[in-house]
Amino acid sequence: MRTQVVDHPLVAHKLTTLRDLRTDSPTFRSLADELVTLLAYEATRDVRVEPIQIVTPVAPMTGTRLASPKPLVVPILRAGLGMLDGMMRLLPTAEVGFLGMVRNEETLEASTYAERLPDDLSGRQCYVLDPMLATGGTLAAAIRFLTDRGADHITAICLLAAPEGCANLEAALADLDVPVTVVTAAMDERLNDRGYIVPGLGDAGDRLYGIAG
Repeated sequence: MRTQVVDHPLVAHKLTTLRDLRTDSPTFRSLADELVTLLAYEATRDVRVEPIQIVTPVAPMTGTRLASPKPLVVPILRAGLGMLDGMMRLLPTAEVGFLGMVRNEETLEASTYAERLPDDLSGRQCYVLDPMLATGGTLAAAIRFLTDRGADHITAICLLAAPEGCANLEAALADLDVPVTVVTAAMDERLNDRGYIVPGLGDAGDRLYGIAG
């Protein structure tokens, strides 16, 4: 597993405002959208391409286009939805699947409650959107779900990550013969006893959409 922390002044600037508890939900959504587009630029460096012959107004040339099958973008519900527009802005021809996963707050184990994905993902590159890589359980389960259906290249885009989560994710996927990359805006200090990233930014879903129920 490879982990990339994107070191860029605009990334740091937007992330700082996301972290601020005074940032309201509309501003949080807008900034998360912008930040994901910046992260997606780095995350798609390994996207598969193929040559294509075109003619410019001046001369013929060999250009580049995204290869088939198309990449698949998979937001993990619900918080991952807040990252989808920012990703699709950069990769508009990709297809989108949805994976609903929930973490038990006592055991910290992740379980799947909904999915809308192709049954066969053979040969597909998948980009998983999950704002917080905290304990790593949810992301590990999501990656297993995709690779069990044949996905052969996984890139996860996370706003924040914790060292414990990255270590847990790497251990959970140690036997997986599929390249996995995590692209994040920051590697924070640690997890607290509730499994939250410190200093973090709180619950990404609640800050994106408010507290329901």
